[in-house]
Amino acid sequence: MTHPERSKGSDIETSKTVLESTGKDARRSDQLLTHFPILQGKSAEELETLNRTVLRKLDWQFLPCVTMMLLMSYLDRINVSNARLAGMQSDLHMSDTVWSAGISLFYVGYIISQVPANVLIARGKPSIIFPSLMLVWSAVTICMPALSSGWAFCLCRFLVGFAEGPFVPAVSLLTSSWYTKKESPLRMGIWHAGNIISNVFSSLLAAAILTNMNGIADLRAWQWFILLEGIVSILVAVMAFWFIPNFPNNTSRQWFTEEEAAMAQYRQVVSAGGVLEDDGEVNAWGGVLLAIKDPFTALFSAIHFSLIIAQSFKDFFPSIVDTLGFNEVVTYLIQAPPYVIAYVATLVISWSSGRTLDHCWHIVGPILVSLAGAVLMISTLNTSARYFSLVLLCTGPFVGLNIQISWETTVVPRPRTKRAALIAIANCVSSVSHWFTPYFFLRSQEPRYQTGGGIIIAGCGLSIIFCVVTRWWCIRKNKLLDKVEAETGEVTDWRYAT
Repeated sequence: MTHPERSKGSDIETSKTVLESTGKDARRSDQLLTHFPILQGKSAEELETLNRTVLRKLDWQFLPCVTMMLLMSYLDRINVSNARLAGMQSDLHMSDTVWSAGISLFYVGYIISQVPANVLIARGKPSIIFPSLMLVWSAVTICMPALSSGWAFCLCRFLVGFAEGPFVPAVSLLTSSWYTKKESPLRMGIWHAGNIISNVFSSLLAAAILTNMNGIADLRAWQWFILLEGIVSILVAVMAFWFIPNFPNNTSRQWFTEEEAAMAQYRQVVSAGGVLEDDGEVNAWGGVLLAIKDPFTALFSAIHFSLIIAQSFKDFFPSIVDTLGFNEVVTYLIQAPPYVIAYVATLVISWSSGRTLDHCWHIVGPILVSLAGAVLMISTLNTSARYFSLVLLCTGPFVGLNIQISWETTVVPRPRTKRAALIAIANCVSSVSHWFTPYFFLRSQEPRYQTGGGIIIAGCGLSIIFCVVTRWWCIRKNKLLDKVEAETGEVTDWRYAT
């Protein structure tokens, strides 16, 4: 198949750098610039300067803020895992079944709020909604040290989940609305790594607080642990009101000048193959309907569901580490290294994914590593081998989740409400796994956790299968686009990333 010859002038080369795209001719660039009169007439150097300014502001203001918010949200979510080791479960007289029910109820609230809230955020002001949501879940967290029964624990977990539910999908939506498809994987890797680093901080804080603060002010150590995390979370939420933007078309001028806002939109138009963010815009629930009808929603939901199953060990990681037989302080401290390694792996592999625009194999590779870790965990009682298995176990799901989120926002870029609905639906479907996976990690199966290891292996296998199927579907869609080009002679800039 042949395509019309494309211009290679210096202005076009600079435009390629600014827009992080290839194959754009001068006429095409001019056509896109007509949507942004304020940018017309600017030289290639001026456009490049604007591009760097927009990216710098995002990287140094928005990105650190959402990373800190994600870190605190995950800390508030997983703090009960280490609190359990410090006696929270026994103090509240909860059986394993009640404890697992509390873990599961978090995800009931988490699922209920996601789709409507994410669609609302897509048409609203994230700069206000994001910090407000964080204030709500932080307030509930601060109330948890006052608990005295299992049912109260379950209620608080439900409320925290309800407030946190919209957060990760909405941050994914906002990131994909500001960064190009080549920039997104690494940036999503940075803020999504808050999921990983939260486990590092949680273990280090547990070592400091749970072993030294028991009995202070007549509070148990686990009460101090949850209370202090909740207070810090509130401080971060208040700070976020000054650092979270809205979307490129409606963000405050305290963030970007008119020219910078136009460049932010221009970058997104080119990244999406020349389609404006508002092109084909529908009402809120119309976007949900579009997402439901799109086969990609089912495919990415299946991938996300499988990856969460593969990550089901996370809520029980401290308990698994406890079976290695070390003392209390060492048990807390050695939880950190596997997550540090997973953090580095996430950044490196996400950077590679963005550079190559490959997603499938960048997920499959790390998942195979985790599968090997699960097999090793249930196959031996050797302490060193079991600890190494935990390092392998942590790597794959965190990397896979980050790249999967970037993949779905790259493949379905428009309209915004559809993208918001797809992200939320996929996250909702995946969260269903949290209703049943906690029941596979029971203390009666320590130290091997054979059933838990089996469910991790199943999740890894399903993740690989669904990634390959999704890649095949993307290739099929690209072949249809090639066929249309050959028949009509019209060259399109859009292709489905695999």
